[in-house]
Amino acid sequence: MLRQFRWLVRPVAAVAVVALAWLELPALFEMEGLIPEGDLFTILTWVFWTSSILLALLLFTDRNVPDAKVVEVEGPGFARYLFSNTRAGLFWLPIRVYLGIAWLEGGYHKLVGEGWLDGGSSLASYWERAVAIPEQGRPPISYDWYRDFLNFLLAGNHETWFAYIIVFGEIAVGLGLIVGALTGVAAFSGAFMNMSFLLAGSASTNPVLFTLSIGLILAWRVAGYYGVDRYLLPMLGTPWRAPVVERSGAEMGSTS
Repeated sequence: MLRQFRWLVRPVAAVAVVALAWLELPALFEMEGLIPEGDLFTILTWVFWTSSILLALLLFTDRNVPDAKVVEVEGPGFARYLFSNTRAGLFWLPIRVYLGIAWLEGGYHKLVGEGWLDGGSSLASYWERAVAIPEQGRPPISYDWYRDFLNFLLAGNHETWFAYIIVFGEIAVGLGLIVGALTGVAAFSGAFMNMSFLLAGSASTNPVLFTLSIGLILAWRVAGYYGVDRYLLPMLGTPWRAPVVERSGAEMGSTS
């Protein structure tokens, strides 16, 4: 359906670039009425994300067009081994289990602790500290759009249900990584939560967990080979080929 709009790729990309430059390099637009503040900042933020998502969709649907150009660049041997060889599953196994235990412990402590599933007061307090702007020094949040997002959640008392997503999300990610089920999806979900905590100004172990999660995401085909993914991914249609069986000439002749 979107293929007929292939001509929009360059214009949409240009819009995304201009919106991003307007937001991040306001010195280029130091004219009255063009400074990205208030409503203009909100509009530019929406324009950037909308155009970026639309661009991704347009590029994705363009992949199978007959006249599309495909250029394959072969990666180095160690990368092919780590991310494509099932034997590398043993390399990713301890990393996967370590991440899984970290997420499972974090989710379990919130599950049995106070201030999460009993109203979300702990989550609300965390958000309040994150959005606070001190009189001196640097605020925890660097991006105003993320501060606005948390203020929106606080104003609507959304911590009451959002806490459930965090608690059971951490537990689900932990279990998925430990048993090696949909490892790539679990690692991506964990990395997304790490990024959310980092955007809120909380470093802690998030940089390390995020970095390890990126490795598991890249190795999604083999990271769970020593786990449930060894059987689950082939059932879903990816990613391992059936073993090649060598047959003698006599056997081949009998089947012809």
